[in-house]
Amino acid sequence: MSDAEAGAPVREVAQRLEELRGRIERACELCGREASAIRVLAVTKGFGPEAIEAAIQANIADIGENYLQQAQAKFARVEWPSRVKRHFIGSIQRKARKIAALFDVVQTVESAVTGRELDRAAAQAGKTLDILIQVNIAHDDRSGVAPENASALARDLAALPNVRLRGVMAVGPLDPSQSSAAFARAASAYDALAREHERVDTLSMGMTGDLEAAIAAGATMVRVGTALFGPRPAKGKE
Repeated sequence: MSDAEAGAPVREVAQRLEELRGRIERACELCGREASAIRVLAVTKGFGPEAIEAAIQANIADIGENYLQQAQAKFARVEWPSRVKRHFIGSIQRKARKIAALFDVVQTVESAVTGRELDRAAAQAGKTLDILIQVNIAHDDRSGVAPENASALARDLAALPNVRLRGVMAVGPLDPSQSSAAFARAASAYDALAREHERVDTLSMGMTGDLEAAIAAGATMVRVGTALFGPRPAKGKE
């Protein structure tokens, strides 16, 4: 890729990030929060390594991927500054060892069994892995523990030596009219964890279409792909 070709996505992502920051600022003004408290996780699922590089050059410090194999191929082609965190936001299944080796944060922990697998994998990789508990707030068949069970799971995870519990992750409901109530359930689970565990500081919820409702409910991180990179190419699955 030529310098001119490389510059185009960088400028485009920077402009879209500025527009996204404007949305975040307006959402925070409506609920009396500081926009500086909201982190942007750039979701690069379906996009190439140039999207990751453009996000990094736009000073985004958190990059998210859903699929391990796609991430492995892309990450190897990117120069990673130490300030940038790599987040896994997909289904862990039986890939804990490779996920723990490649990522800095895993946002989709939903059981003590998975937590122990990640703990062992992190030990093998010689690292401490940040993790979030995924809660199911939409009353559907999506992944995640029930919000009322998050505290019990958190106590199990907090006892593991090679993972660090940092908070809660949730996916909003398909019906936008239910977003506020659903995000409130995630916020309640997060508040309970924050009272019990000193390192808890991340409530990851809200995407391009529903980030305002998530911020109003207390999100500290929004996971955004389309608003930064444009329409996602045809879906890829691992």
